[in-house]
Amino acid sequence: MAQLFTIAEAERLLPQVERLLRDALSLRSEAAQAHKELEQATGHIRMAGGARINPGKILAIRARRDTSIAALKDVLERIAETGAVVKDLDIGLIDFMSRFRDREVCLCWKLGESGILFWHGADEGYRGRKPIDREFLEGHSGEQSSAGGRLQ
Repeated sequence: MAQLFTIAEAERLLPQVERLLRDALSLRSEAAQAHKELEQATGHIRMAGGARINPGKILAIRARRDTSIAALKDVLERIAETGAVVKDLDIGLIDFMSRFRDREVCLCWKLGESGILFWHGADEGYRGRKPIDREFLEGHSGEQSSAGGRLQ
């Protein structure tokens, strides 16, 4: 079962999640650049008819790509450990699960937004985002409300 957050609990995690998300985007970019360089280098080898090449360059590019991918996986795991869910890495979209009127919903945050300003049903996705209003604020809950305890 997913961890459930109030808006206040999720917003307390935003600085940490944002840092990790920015790291993930940087690592993904590094991995993509190394992959592109590797494709270009192997294409060059094919075009040259298998001419003698320096394998050290290819191995270094491959190592850079693999290291970036491994670090990206680690960062994504660290985001997941916070309870946040990466929904779309391309646009920096993060959800925090919550409860509203006895159903699970998502507190929706996108990189660049000042805070958690939107929510949507768990089955609605990004296009179903609705502004957080007074009714939502009064009717939503996290673990502390639904389990009767306090998050540790």
